[in-house]
Amino acid sequence: MKGILGRKVGMTQVFTTDGKLIPVTVVSVTPNTVMQVKTVESDGYNAIQLGVVDKKEKNSSKQSIGHAKKAKTTPKRFLKELRNVEGEYSLGQTLSADVFASGEIVDVTGTSKGKGFQGVIKKHNQNRGPMGHGSHYHRGPGSMGTMLPKRVLKGKKLPGHMGNVTITIQNLQIIEVNALENYILVSGNIPGPKNSLVLIKSAVKNNGKKKDIELISYEEETVVDAVEEVTKTVEENIGTEETVTEEKATEEVENN
Repeated sequence: MKGILGRKVGMTQVFTTDGKLIPVTVVSVTPNTVMQVKTVESDGYNAIQLGVVDKKEKNSSKQSIGHAKKAKTTPKRFLKELRNVEGEYSLGQTLSADVFASGEIVDVTGTSKGKGFQGVIKKHNQNRGPMGHGSHYHRGPGSMGTMLPKRVLKGKKLPGHMGNVTITIQNLQIIEVNALENYILVSGNIPGPKNSLVLIKSAVKNNGKKKDIELISYEEETVVDAVEEVTKTVEENIGTEETVTEEKATEEVENN
């Protein structure tokens, strides 16, 4: 098990060399600091605690400041614990996007968008009643059940709070990892709004690796390259014109 915290930037699409279009989610990965290392001897299980996004000391408690000083770093705004990690980690170690590689299968956890208090049609995908003036049933929750219990049965789908819950999307493939620009491209969509915190970790059900996907690379042409290309074209044209002029002059001299 391995993982890293990042922020959801948004969605885009990439093209492979064989012409396939893949929708991807861009996750910006800032350096994660190992705030605590737990072992079986000291805590009863193996785990590491990751911290991300610096927090001012004046806004931090004394406990969090002391906890961060053990790792020789500043207090962090977000902390997350990962159990059953593979490999050895040291206190204060920094993790970047290259923890994962292209082609790996991962699970992504995030907090879904909050939608407030919603009715049964939007929340549970129920159908509405006739919208004619004679109908007295339009967007209500419907019957509460039989008369015998004289109560609402458990599990009845009713209006209520929607969204703002922790959701994990499983078995997503990592399309690209860029350690220089600190981002990871994950296939498909992941929960949460833009700029929300997400956790990328090794897949639980399908902890394997698929074939690497070869993406099309786009090389940007600089101004210098464009000028050199134009200059080369002009020189070739001038050389061709001079050759044609010399050939015409030679033909005229021979004819005379």
